[in-house]
Amino acid sequence: MRPSGALGPSLVLAGVGLGVSAGERRGASDATALLVLAVVLVLLSVLVSRSTRPRSKGRLGLAVLGFSLLATAGTQRALHGLERSPFTHVVALRHEVELTGTLIDDPSGTFGVEFLLRAHEFHEPGSRGRHHGAGGRTLLVTAGARTAGELRLLEAGDVVELRGTPGPLSGRLRRFRWQHSVARFATTSLRSFAPPHSPLLRVANTARRWVTQGNERLPATERGLLAAFLLGDTRQIPRSLIEEFRGAGLSHLLVVSGANVGFVLALGGPVLRRSPLVLRFTGALLVLVVFGAMTRWEPSVLRAIAMAVFALTGMLLGRPQAGLRALLVAVSALLLADPFLLHSIGFLLSAAASGGIAFLAPSIGEMLRGPRWFRESLGVTIAAQIGVAPILIPVFGSMPLATLPANLLAVPAAGPLTIIGLLTGTVGGALRSVPILVSVLDVPLLALARYVETVARVASRLPLTVDARGAWGIVAVGSLLGAAGRLRRLRTHDGGVLRTG
Repeated sequence: MRPSGALGPSLVLAGVGLGVSAGERRGASDATALLVLAVVLVLLSVLVSRSTRPRSKGRLGLAVLGFSLLATAGTQRALHGLERSPFTHVVALRHEVELTGTLIDDPSGTFGVEFLLRAHEFHEPGSRGRHHGAGGRTLLVTAGARTAGELRLLEAGDVVELRGTPGPLSGRLRRFRWQHSVARFATTSLRSFAPPHSPLLRVANTARRWVTQGNERLPATERGLLAAFLLGDTRQIPRSLIEEFRGAGLSHLLVVSGANVGFVLALGGPVLRRSPLVLRFTGALLVLVVFGAMTRWEPSVLRAIAMAVFALTGMLLGRPQAGLRALLVAVSALLLADPFLLHSIGFLLSAAASGGIAFLAPSIGEMLRGPRWFRESLGVTIAAQIGVAPILIPVFGSMPLATLPANLLAVPAAGPLTIIGLLTGTVGGALRSVPILVSVLDVPLLALARYVETVARVASRLPLTVDARGAWGIVAVGSLLGAAGRLRRLRTHDGGVLRTG
């Protein structure tokens, strides 16, 4: 797409990012007046855009300022929700309470467990009729080895009653503030539990079990690796293998990303294509929502689903949207909905990789030599690595030089592995009574999984890394090459238009 088509969304995203940062500096507040002002400015920008042809720069300025203030107000309100909650006085007193709530994610941990829970109500044991509403606040529940065994059997959406002691988030647990957790709840016993009340979560949990049980004949490591590829669930992968994926620059394969969302929509394509446009749109949205619930709405999944919804809406309205514009709008919308996503490394890496691919991959691919499939694959890989480098280097201190060849070797296998895994998970779940057929289906799956493992293991042992200075040099060169390629394409396009005219 032409740069002008992305200028407005780019400025809005920059304004939203600055607004979130400003909100964190201003601190916790209900920010009601600021919120009203922001909404008024956004509405004015819409009115100006309808009344002026062509659209004026004033309209864009109003939109950027309005969305920036909206992000500031949203951030202040989110911080206000952390500081003032029904648990504030209980945390200070450190009294034992009984708590009822719904699991937000699946319990995880090696020795103990931890998970996020949306609290409904709580009361002190022995007190009569003194139940306190929890306002749907999020708590980080932790449990030692004695209680962990019971809690590991739970799933997201389960409704539980726990006994334990609320306390402040401290040390490494403070990072859970950015997932809206207001306190830690150190549980000592599971009093009761019940399956999800939500029909969506019941369907999602059933689908998760169906897919994982369909691949249960695989060895433990490969079964855990497949669960990560399909659902972002790394609980069954050995810690050493996770470190090898991280050392090879392949850890993005262990989280669900936009490629997974594309695969899921592609699998539903044959059915959806035969339906009317509105039914196709509705069916695709339903698939996305169920898949999002299956993957527990990981930040990278949120980004991918938001982009898909924006693209589907454009198709429904007869106005297809380019990938870069869809990315900018999706990221802006998600940050407005949850400003704390700015602190999610997974969200930032996902958005940065997608941005690098959308902006740089075509230009880099044109400058390379070789078969088209090779140039496109290498161009996408290089562009993604350039995109994520400014985030990886400050967080981890360096970036493995083996990342590029490791991704070139592993990523082409990740797509077939995911698609075959979804198919064998579904078919295997239906044909568990025919173990020979399931074993045959597992052969390509096992081969692909072990191939990716081998690439990660070998690449992680290569000692070369890129430090901050080298990474910024690579980013600068890549950006210049991308800009030069884009400018050349625009000149070629304009020249062709002039010659045609």
